[in-house]
Amino acid sequence: MTDTKISLLIVDDHPVVRDGLSSMFARDPGFTVLGEASDGTEAIQLAATLRPDVILMDLRMPGMDGVAAITELARRGVTARVLVLTTYDTDSHVLPAIEAGATGYLLKDAPREDLLRAVRAAAKGEAVLAPSVAARLMNRVRTPAPGPLSKRELEVLRLVAAGNTNREAAAGLFITEATVKTHLVNIYAKLAVTDRAAAVAEAYHRGLLSTGRPTG
Repeated sequence: MTDTKISLLIVDDHPVVRDGLSSMFARDPGFTVLGEASDGTEAIQLAATLRPDVILMDLRMPGMDGVAAITELARRGVTARVLVLTTYDTDSHVLPAIEAGATGYLLKDAPREDLLRAVRAAAKGEAVLAPSVAARLMNRVRTPAPGPLSKRELEVLRLVAAGNTNREAAAGLFITEATVKTHLVNIYAKLAVTDRAAAVAEAYHRGLLSTGRPTG
């Protein structure tokens, strides 16, 4: 995307934040801001009509919040990459956003150059994470939360059991391939296995997958 401007949709419920971001990107010749939205509902409407490359998405907004908007954008097959830009980096914010399909997760105190670089990377489909967020996810992968598989983990496992590659599973769920890999690591840990074949077999053994069409 070196010869083409990266188009943006900025979503935040604070006008001052939207104005600041718009001004910042307007000063860089590599970007163009197509529009602004104050909540998730407006973001979905504008994303459909403006077709931006990247959506900068706040999480906590009145009405439809960021996670709900990301989920709906994925459901509708919107191809724009969603880069979360928020002040919150707790598990209760980070994990649902990434599970919903966000390409990246940055904090609002990120330096200008880091934000510009992150948007460029997101436009290419590359995962971008704030250092504190990356650390949280690494800890989560190393020590997955005990308990049953999440809804998204089961969705990934069903696609794997059906013979889909990571890339195919990512496309089917409208998430990145890196996110699929993260889910698989968590699945392996929760099922106490080391590869996808063993995960599928163990899932059938535990009754997590339909036994109508076992894959051996």
